[in-house]
Amino acid sequence: TNGSERMGNGTNVDNAIPKSYRDALLSIYTIVLVGGTISMSLMINIIKSNVRSVTTTAVLNLIVVHFVFLLTVPFRLYFYAAGEWHLGPNFCKVVSAMIHAHMYLAFVFYVIILVIRYLSFFRRFNQVEFYRRLHALGASAAVWGLMLIVVVPLTAVKYGSSTDNNTTTNDNQCFNFGRIFDEKHTVAVLNYIICALIIVVTLALACCQVWILGCVYRTHRAMIFSQQEFWAQIKSLCFMLVIIVCFVPYNVFRMYYVSNYNVSLQMKNEFALAVTTFSCFDMLTFIGRGSFRPCDTTCCVS
Repeated sequence: TNGSERMGNGTNVDNAIPKSYRDALLSIYTIVLVGGTISMSLMINIIKSNVRSVTTTAVLNLIVVHFVFLLTVPFRLYFYAAGEWHLGPNFCKVVSAMIHAHMYLAFVFYVIILVIRYLSFFRRFNQVEFYRRLHALGASAAVWGLMLIVVVPLTAVKYGSSTDNNTTTNDNQCFNFGRIFDEKHTVAVLNYIICALIIVVTLALACCQVWILGCVYRTHRAMIFSQQEFWAQIKSLCFMLVIIVCFVPYNVFRMYYVSNYNVSLQMKNEFALAVTTFSCFDMLTFIGRGSFRPCDTTCCVS
């Protein structure tokens, strides 16, 4: 129901991804695979943090989201390098769905992290914690279950299931789920709703972040760079920028793409979708100002 990629219609060779696009996508995903792995490795020590903290739990889940997605990246590299897919249409649909699941799950956990940090700034509470670690596990499982148990299987079953041969994946191409929005208008409507929701929520969070930074500046002014509160908000700002740079442009473009599908746009959609995967670098925001020290890492995460 999230709308998997549509990289061509039918089995015509003209609908295969051009080599120039494949080279660009190959470069992007190679960088994401290497950089994302390094980014997650730098945050291994967070496992030692207070896992009852809601924010820490969200960050841990974010790391897992990136890890699961990165497991599918080698298959994308294989396809873009070879120009052909020989791993079956069902697995193609799963790989295609995972990039969308990655974006939406990451967005959910970003929102949780930012909302908790914003509420903490307003001093409604010092730290939000689950009563027991089991509760943290249950909350995480609920979010994952909603996305992976419902969305991904439905996507894998629905996409490419049309009786129109033009909407199925051919024998040697992947991500060819064309015209699904033309045939199933409810899917198109759902995509409009999801994209609009992401844009509106991002705008609200961005306004809140700017207002908070303004409050911090008015409070400390000349001494602002020596205040821990300021650097804590810079961490929040980094997460906010990840959403704005990686997710918002794609969702804006996707709304246009869904309503104006054509062969040219489908190539651009694949490229724009690849840009969302740069969010795998988000853990690098914890580098700096002694972030590798346990106490500072805990402060930044909590």
